[in-house]
Amino acid sequence: MQLTGDAGRPDPAGIARAAGREAGVAPDFLGSYVLAQLDVISTGRRLRAAELAEHGLSGARAAEDGIALRGLVDLYLSATWRLWRELPVTAGSGPALRAAGLAVLRAADDAVAAAAEGFERAHLTVARRHEAERLEFFDDLLSGSGGLADLVARGERLGLTLAGRHQVILVAEPGEGEPVRSAGQEVDRIVARAAAPAPSLTVTRGQRLVAMTGVADGGEARRVAVALAGALGSGPATSGMRRVVVGRAYSGPNGVRRSYDEASAALDVAVRLSLADPVVDAVDLLVYQVLLRDRAAIGDLVNSLLTPLTQARGGAEPLLATLEAYFSTGRVAASAARQLHLSVRAVTYRLARVAQLTGKDPSDPVDALALHVAVIGARLLDWPATPPESA
Repeated sequence: MQLTGDAGRPDPAGIARAAGREAGVAPDFLGSYVLAQLDVISTGRRLRAAELAEHGLSGARAAEDGIALRGLVDLYLSATWRLWRELPVTAGSGPALRAAGLAVLRAADDAVAAAAEGFERAHLTVARRHEAERLEFFDDLLSGSGGLADLVARGERLGLTLAGRHQVILVAEPGEGEPVRSAGQEVDRIVARAAAPAPSLTVTRGQRLVAMTGVADGGEARRVAVALAGALGSGPATSGMRRVVVGRAYSGPNGVRRSYDEASAALDVAVRLSLADPVVDAVDLLVYQVLLRDRAAIGDLVNSLLTPLTQARGGAEPLLATLEAYFSTGRVAASAARQLHLSVRAVTYRLARVAQLTGKDPSDPVDALALHVAVIGARLLDWPATPPESA
């Protein structure tokens, strides 16, 4: 298929500009694409390696400039149909016209594939660089490194106003394995949607996903926590569940650090107590953290009150579990039996055994308080597996 004389040839620069306006992308990302297609139409050749490399570099540059892949593809396809529409061709046979069309489509496919490949490679590099920058910022925020002015400036570049109030949400893996970041950029989108219109930031620190959100209506952090729990598969309490903990809201860079520390401490408590709800507010666990502030005292209580339970057949654990269920159900033996999948008779026998060994009756309000606190202390201190400290 032959083009008519030079006077009737299309204007490559004009076609590129028109395609750029339609796609909303600068036409220079096309490089020599339009000129190469004119030669393809005349000769039927494939795009050369140098031309494909040029399109790959254009794709990489687009990713680095924050241009969407969809816009880049639209740019190439728009240039292709505009060129084909404006060709002043001589009358030719059907086979020749079909061959020219196939050559154009093949070249367009090759060029777009090369640009997309370059885009994806660069996009991954950019994403990793941004992740590293966010993690460095958050680490500096927690450690207080870099100075207040520097932290505020870096936070603003990430869309955060550190003078305002923020909350930290922690998502912990159940154990060794792939970090929660394996969910990819979808995690960022989940957090951003739930926190909107407040700004947010997500990073991965070891086996923990850390999300920080600003406070506008006061419900952002809880929405983020619930959304992450649902998206990442946090189900009923099991040894393999992911736990999501929400720290309280505080102002300034120091407030972020305080919310993070609070959420981290609450996460440790939630794991030790095997709490049933995968989403936990740190404020709800403050009473347990108060107990842990005097480990020696709570250790003495556990030792003095619960050590006799180790003399029971099967050790202390069955009796501890029975007390835990009994107190969590409002000291109703029938409800505790359902929770433990035991008969009511078995539960009442165990409670009587506790009273016999400790001298404290779980059904008596005063004795029940001491036993309840001791059982909580045992869970927090991992007793009897770990002997507690003594005052």
